[in-house]
Amino acid sequence: FRARASHPRRSSDTHLSSRPPTDSMSGVTVDDACVEKYNQIKMKKDLRFVTFKIEDKKKIVVDVEGEKALTLDDFKAALPDDQPRYALMDLDYLTDDGREQSKLCFVFWSPDDKTSVKDRMLYASSKDAIKKKLVGIMKELQANDMGDLDNDTVMEYMKK
Repeated sequence: FRARASHPRRSSDTHLSSRPPTDSMSGVTVDDACVEKYNQIKMKKDLRFVTFKIEDKKKIVVDVEGEKALTLDDFKAALPDDQPRYALMDLDYLTDDGREQSKLCFVFWSPDDKTSVKDRMLYASSKDAIKKKLVGIMKELQANDMGDLDNDTVMEYMKK
């Protein structure tokens, strides 16, 4: 029996960063206003949707909000065709047995054909940061073109 030598500690093992803490691999943080809008749409139910964007490659901020009277088509019109976005939608739908339901859905909009690989990677690697702040979302939808947000497709997904 021989005792094994323990591995030496590297200086990087105890290195403390002077950078502020982030919630994503990309280093992007989430503005407090995003959480406030989430609570507003969840509790007050006075908005149909809210979109969020990454500003200066550093912070996720509120982009556009849509009032309760707006529709899924209005939401689609609010999405840029050449930039990714995160969004929350408050969707009303009928269950298979005819009951009216309303659920919040997180949407990751990333139009493949018109955005740069760099932007898509930044948004993909930062998605968990905003999702961690929006606690309790039951549904998540990724849309890469407007066909993914077709009314029938979205309503069928909400029923699952």
